[in-house]
Amino acid sequence: MIEDVYVVAIAALLPLTACMLVFQVNPYHALVIRGILGAVAALVYILFGAADVALTEALVGTMLSITLYAVAVRSSMSMRMGIVAQVEQAEQAEDAHLGTAHEPLIFSLRDQLHRLHMRLEVIPYPSLSALDTALSNKEIHTACIPAAGSTYHLQTRVARLYDLLYPKLPPELASLALANADKSILTTEK
Repeated sequence: MIEDVYVVAIAALLPLTACMLVFQVNPYHALVIRGILGAVAALVYILFGAADVALTEALVGTMLSITLYAVAVRSSMSMRMGIVAQVEQAEQAEDAHLGTAHEPLIFSLRDQLHRLHMRLEVIPYPSLSALDTALSNKEIHTACIPAAGSTYHLQTRVARLYDLLYPKLPPELASLALANADKSILTTEK
């Protein structure tokens, strides 16, 4: 009788964790809940006498899939932004977010992307032509081009990033445009 209560309680955890997984917004939290879901499923299989299925679920369904999902989420949840910076300055200022000129923009972008559970990777390029080549070769998602005063012009080749950042980017820091595959940033920004 008592054992039946435990079986029902553990079996009830399966749909509960599945619902938690479906409604999770943060992809990293979803990975953790997916691991819990796999462990609960393996426990249910053990309780019903299917030890071989439980072992398969624990190894493949939990450990392997979580590892692969973690790699996929980690690589897809970043925005690579190229900036024009002198190589010597970039090496010296790597820990200081590439100097004081870019700091307000980088802090603002990191704040906006953090709310979307993304991270910002800033990649320095020695010249505007190298930055243009990197954007056209799809090495970076966004190019940061110095504009008048202390503002910048961002060109992104990813429409989804444009849709996410356009309403939230402060106009006093930067303007944002969707890069045209046919045009170079050298010809559009002089």
